[in-house]
Amino acid sequence: MSIGVSMRWVTLSGFFVLAAIAVVIVVIGQGADRKADLGDPARGAVLYAENCASCHGANLEGQPDWRSPGEDGVLPAPPHDRTGHTWHHGDGLLFDYTKLGGAEMLKRMGVTGVNSGMPGFADSLSDQEIWDILAFIKTSWPERERELQQQRTLAEQMKGN
Repeated sequence: MSIGVSMRWVTLSGFFVLAAIAVVIVVIGQGADRKADLGDPARGAVLYAENCASCHGANLEGQPDWRSPGEDGVLPAPPHDRTGHTWHHGDGLLFDYTKLGGAEMLKRMGVTGVNSGMPGFADSLSDQEIWDILAFIKTSWPERERELQQQRTLAEQMKGN
């Protein structure tokens, strides 16, 4: 009888441990995902106009021929609307790319042969201001692109990024 009780206790304990781990994973994932959700799109629109529109366009349209390097070898600024590739990336990458700049992020990612003109904004924008800008950019995306981008954010978080 005591062996049966012990096995039940081990099984029940194991179940509670797994449930606790699942709760922690969900809470951590929601916390990381909420950083971008806490951005203020209205404030982001003003910050975007002041810091991003000169390269990425007042309407998030990017520069012409943004997929092909210019004569200087630098890629033009891509659009941030649905026609660009911004929504193809998770929040962590978008945040880091904005904060650190293209050259540093490409280096960290091991990407060579690409010359990004994206400056880092760590010295001129706070983390919250970057999240605000990203929240504004996301408002231009149709629901499908927002959902796909959110999936990429969740996948990124599961990898620990």
